[in-house]
Amino acid sequence: MVTMPSSVVAELEGTLLRDACTFPYFMLVAFEASGLPRFAALLALWPALRLLELLLGRGGLALRCAAFVATVGVPRAELEAVARAVLPKFMADDVDPAAWAAFGACEGRRVVVTRMPRVMVEWFAREHLGAHDVVGCDVEYSRLRRCTGLLKGAADEAIAGRVRALFRDGDRPDLGLGRSEMTRSFLPFCKEQLQPPLSVDDDDDDDVARRPKCPPFRPVIFHDGRLVRRPTTLVSLAILLWIPLGVLLAFVRITLGIVLPIQTIPYIAPFVGGAVITRGRPPAPTTGANGSSTGVLFVCTHRTLMDPVVLSFVLGRRVAAVTYSLSRLSEILSPIPTVRLTRDRDTDAARMRAELARGDVAVCPEGTTCREPFLLRFSALFAELSERIVPVATNYRVGLFHPTTARGWKAMDPIFFFMNPRPVYEVTFLNQLPAEATCAAGRSPVDVANYVQRILAATLGFECTTFTRKDKYRVLAGNDGIVGAKPAATATATKPGWQRRVREVLGFLRFTKID
Repeated sequence: MVTMPSSVVAELEGTLLRDACTFPYFMLVAFEASGLPRFAALLALWPALRLLELLLGRGGLALRCAAFVATVGVPRAELEAVARAVLPKFMADDVDPAAWAAFGACEGRRVVVTRMPRVMVEWFAREHLGAHDVVGCDVEYSRLRRCTGLLKGAADEAIAGRVRALFRDGDRPDLGLGRSEMTRSFLPFCKEQLQPPLSVDDDDDDDVARRPKCPPFRPVIFHDGRLVRRPTTLVSLAILLWIPLGVLLAFVRITLGIVLPIQTIPYIAPFVGGAVITRGRPPAPTTGANGSSTGVLFVCTHRTLMDPVVLSFVLGRRVAAVTYSLSRLSEILSPIPTVRLTRDRDTDAARMRAELARGDVAVCPEGTTCREPFLLRFSALFAELSERIVPVATNYRVGLFHPTTARGWKAMDPIFFFMNPRPVYEVTFLNQLPAEATCAAGRSPVDVANYVQRILAATLGFECTTFTRKDKYRVLAGNDGIVGAKPAATATATKPGWQRRVREVLGFLRFTKID
């Protein structure tokens, strides 16, 4: 009979995560919390760090040096925000399925041990790995709540002591997972030890059938940060070398988009490294207020702020875009007219009706962008405004930089998009909603919005959720996503409100397994 462990202690780097290298995560902290100069300085230090680790056997000192360069002077709130909004996505992509199967199947206490500062790991370990405790070193802070760059409790003996302190009265963890030098300090304390690579392929079929199933891994739905790829040494070097050329290329692309006729953009894009892929049949232009009908209401999925711009390029005419938090710089650079919304339902409805009377309008009812293959809940306001509704499924592919942000400067979104070597946009036109599927047939606006969300998700292969703009910004920025709202000073100050709401919302999502 197969008996599952009631408690487990697992090393994070090299066990739960495939890669044992911590350097990319310090590079992420350096880039997202401070910017390019610190990112370049830490990369320049990499040869010395490798020398300490490989030739001199001082891996602990190398980690301390990397932590010092990445965090010294960084505000505590900023470090915690990066750990909550940026790092989990890269860690989740590196989770080892076999190690997760052994760790997640534990029915009792689950403990994660890490060589990185605990603040960088704790959110991911608790919210996505389901850990009850995280053991690691701590970052020291000054009176001004800034990182000193120094670590406390980083010695292997100190970590082993904290693991033992979690199990008292002669109790010992049933299973220990790990392979590094650090794990030798606590693995003998465990009743059973396993070392990577782990595999379930060699188990008997009867054992596999009787083994309790591991709970599905919680995917990272909301994440922030500009970097698309995990900044390993080579990737980081490629980013640094590309940025000067990328800035020049972005300037050229944006200038062409402003000065050239809008009908020519899809044909010019391949010559400057971009691509626009169109599917479906776009509707014919309407005459607007001076003709016999109002404009078409294009309901788009919201992937970046470029969605209505690319839609206009494909249609060959300028379609007005309704926006809420668009920066002034983005409005200046926009080649299409924009209409600012106020979040007041009656005022926004009046503005959108007035714009529809003039011509076509593009709206993104999710209210904010989502990078992962999920659609947020659709606002039902658009369904009340028009019977000529055309759903449009938009998506994009980039290689180096994300063109969206929740914590950063939104004015840089179009620049980061065009800085990518080959940005690709996909626009799929669906058929106009039949009259019986609109509010004109007596259907409620919520039913119409949910129907449009479902068909757009099916077109893209995405999953519908009930998440909203507030849910996203509570995770990534510690506020409700209201323009002008100040981020929380610390994670502990906001814990009673938004963290509890995040856990409640996560309970409604159908979690997916790691492939």
